[in-house]
Amino acid sequence: MAPYDSDSSDDEEGDYIETNVLLGYAAKEPGDDTISHLGGSPTWLHPAAPPCATLAKCKICNDIMVLLLALNGDLPNSFPGHERRLYIWTCRRKGCRRKEGSIRALRATRITGTAASEDKHEKKPAPKTKEPAPNPAVNIGETLFGAKPSSMSSSANPFSAATSSSNSASPFSQSTPGSQPQNPFTAAGLPSPSELGAKPPQPPSSTTSPSASDLPKTFASVLSLDTDSPQPTFGPPRPAEPWPEISYLPASYPLYYLVDVDYEVLEKMEDLPIPTTTMDLDEPSNSKGGGQKEDKDIFESSIDKTFQKFADRLAQNPEQVLRYEFKGNPLLYSKHDEVGRLLSSISRSGNEKIKVSGGGRNGIPRCGNCGRERAFEVQLTPHAIMELESEVEGIDGMDWGTIIMGVCESDCVPKHVRPGEVGYVEEWAGVQWEELAVKM
Repeated sequence: MAPYDSDSSDDEEGDYIETNVLLGYAAKEPGDDTISHLGGSPTWLHPAAPPCATLAKCKICNDIMVLLLALNGDLPNSFPGHERRLYIWTCRRKGCRRKEGSIRALRATRITGTAASEDKHEKKPAPKTKEPAPNPAVNIGETLFGAKPSSMSSSANPFSAATSSSNSASPFSQSTPGSQPQNPFTAAGLPSPSELGAKPPQPPSSTTSPSASDLPKTFASVLSLDTDSPQPTFGPPRPAEPWPEISYLPASYPLYYLVDVDYEVLEKMEDLPIPTTTMDLDEPSNSKGGGQKEDKDIFESSIDKTFQKFADRLAQNPEQVLRYEFKGNPLLYSKHDEVGRLLSSISRSGNEKIKVSGGGRNGIPRCGNCGRERAFEVQLTPHAIMELESEVEGIDGMDWGTIIMGVCESDCVPKHVRPGEVGYVEEWAGVQWEELAVKM
């Protein structure tokens, strides 16, 4: 659980506050992290182990979708021994837009032998020893990533040093397949049937088990929090469907890397003023100012305060394309659509959250693989559309307001996935579409 809500921070200076949310910006030239990006083509945790193609097909037209976001989601403190990648897809067919299933989310996880062995014996945990408490003055981002503190606080820019170690795969950079665990679904890595019948299951090699300190240092790990959850249960494996050749894939969006990631800094603001364009300044009011007060009351009752907050928040950092806060709270585009009603129906008292029907304790539907709670991790903002469609003529493009991704809090993998293999799980994509103008 995040130590404090997204809308507040203990680090304040002058008229500005810094939140727990990491903002990402798009650039054509890569920074130190070449794994996380908008658009482009997907590259997997293991090049020879793509997901079942069904997981990247539009649920409306059944065509392969194109990539909106690929994100390095390694969280070594929360999930030691886990390599994680997050993907968000969209269908480019005009007829599929604004329909459920035209945008989907996918999580890839590879658990090393060491982490899997620890999870296996989790039902009988060893006596816990008290570890020395961390020094609260230590800058987490600077310790993990070696980044320079920002001008507002000691928060680090994790993208400035998000390079992978020699023991960890970078799915969006060139790598040698031999350095990764063999893909059990290819002929090169699968023993013959006779060998499988003659040999008992073999434990994974210790050489494929990097320590937490050897895992890729990514912006996600700056917000990682220790989890203490029991081993999840798993659902049945999905039927495998080969991934199409590149020539059969739809045209992708242009590639933009995520750079200059840093904590969100906001100007302190009191109650938002009413825009003067909404007031009829030429209309006379009584001498006591009662007319202006009535106008103000009518205006405040008619506007969508959720959207106003969304717009004002983004306006302070208008070029952000991504907002990240594992186990944080998403910034809602509206509370009147299905997603908004689902996520805004949670009653909070301090840090307490009340479970509602149809979702977990935060409103996000539970994991479809293990049935456990899901947590918010990342969302895309409208400026991502401007970047991805900057070369597209016309205005008939994507029309979502935000895409919110919720992930399994246990980072589970399908039951059939063995230690060292890559497992793919579909996650929750909450899409809030732009509100269409009502014609009178």
